[in-house]
Amino acid sequence: MARVRISDVAAAAGVSVTTVSLVLNDVESRISQETRDRVRAAATAVGYEPSALARGLRRQRTKTVGLISDQIATTPFAGRMLAGAQDVARANEHLVFLVDTGSDTEVEETAIRALTAQQVDALIYAAMWHRVVSADVSLPAGTVLLDCRPADGVVGFPSVVPDDREGGAAATRELVAAGHTRIAYIDTAEDATRPLAADLRLQGYRAVLAEAGIAIDERLHVHGETSHRGGREAADRLLDLPEHHRPTAIFCFNDRMATGAYTAIHARGLQIPGDISIIGYDDQQFIAAEQDPPLTTIALPHYEMGRWAMEVALGIREGGVDAVHQMECPVIRRDSVGPPPAHVAKQNRRRTSQHTERSLSATPDR
Repeated sequence: MARVRISDVAAAAGVSVTTVSLVLNDVESRISQETRDRVRAAATAVGYEPSALARGLRRQRTKTVGLISDQIATTPFAGRMLAGAQDVARANEHLVFLVDTGSDTEVEETAIRALTAQQVDALIYAAMWHRVVSADVSLPAGTVLLDCRPADGVVGFPSVVPDDREGGAAATRELVAAGHTRIAYIDTAEDATRPLAADLRLQGYRAVLAEAGIAIDERLHVHGETSHRGGREAADRLLDLPEHHRPTAIFCFNDRMATGAYTAIHARGLQIPGDISIIGYDDQQFIAAEQDPPLTTIALPHYEMGRWAMEVALGIREGGVDAVHQMECPVIRRDSVGPPPAHVAKQNRRRTSQHTERSLSATPDR
């Protein structure tokens, strides 16, 4: 079906194309009210739909938002950030121009220039992992940062991130509450691309151990690739420790590493959580709930962060320039966490009792 043009409206109303344009764009002119009514009636009769893009340009609004990401568009478990952003954009009659740069800085710079040239109404810069955005990235002031925050000294960017420190603390607290004292942390490998999320989760893990009076054993902090293989290799190193140093619970940097830990544990004939408890991070779709047993994990609020970023970008929500908005990472309880084996639990109770007695004896009389 051919698109109805402005010339069709002009012919139906018996006026010039210029008159139709002035009327439909509400431009101040000396056109009579009778002619205005006739033009609008003709436009309705012939089914004329004005171009949203052209209308937006006239109003200095294009009804578009640019969203630049490093890898999230090609990473299934982070895709809910895009879903949250797109749901808000759709509800507010905006289109999202998505560019996935693959972490290529040259592609990133080109994308920023191209979207700016297209006069998008707003720009969102998103990261797959909670990290710091390099000060070298040439983002326009007012860009909303999603799952990342500006470098120290860089101003003008509202941002939303998960509360990863509290997430790491919540994971460790869940294991302490189950009675564990030998709790390992399988961390992402330390390299030049280490995200801020890794450091924050480690801080939360260490803080809860200290609060519980559990001495930090560096042998229980191991690193691996953020993959199934990386998790399996790291778990094997933990299981190779002498029995009295071996962990009874493992906190993994992400769910993929947790699945690798499952494989290592099952390969040795051990049971989850009977012999070793496991807790992951991310609550990855089609991964966490499908394990045997289903994996207890920490959920990243991807969808909610995507909504928040788009609402701030469109001016629906006040983000606060230079403010870093942190979102809660809740515990998703399933079946991979339980008490330590009976003989270990008995030892733990003895140690806890001794720790309590020492604490009381160290407290001065009042």
